[in-house]
Amino acid sequence: MTTTQADGPAREALLRRAERARTWYTQGVQVVTFFVAGAHFGIEVLRVQEIIRALPTTHVPLADDTVRGLLNLRGQIVTSIDLRKRLEFPPAADGAEHMNLIVNSEDGPVSLAFDAIGEVINVPAGVMEDPPANLDAGRAGFLAGVCKLETGLLLLLDVDQVIAA
Repeated sequence: MTTTQADGPAREALLRRAERARTWYTQGVQVVTFFVAGAHFGIEVLRVQEIIRALPTTHVPLADDTVRGLLNLRGQIVTSIDLRKRLEFPPAADGAEHMNLIVNSEDGPVSLAFDAIGEVINVPAGVMEDPPANLDAGRAGFLAGVCKLETGLLLLLDVDQVIAA
């Protein structure tokens, strides 16, 4: 396999991501907001399939520690990713409830486990900025942008990067 072939899918994904970010910056975006360890996050509404309460998960031996397990979503097996672990936040208190944000990916639905739901908001054009350059490179890769809202900062997650990590 040549280098160009190996870079093809990754390059296409990068171009799609850049085009989506350009659209968000110039036209705005509608996002579902939620909280993880007190931080306010958002995901583009078009990527969200549904939001559900916690479902039982089945542990997957040898899986990355950010994978909570597999869950049965009406007969469909879905991988559940713990956003606290993925984003390197401290673990939730024992017995703390979580929710599942089911998002669409190229490989089918994936569950992102988070602490509390926010609301659906319209982020107008011109309020989104690039993630600060001084962020840790690993964490910054998960962010598509940062929005200044009247209530504070909203961190827009890049769903594809969160899932791919």
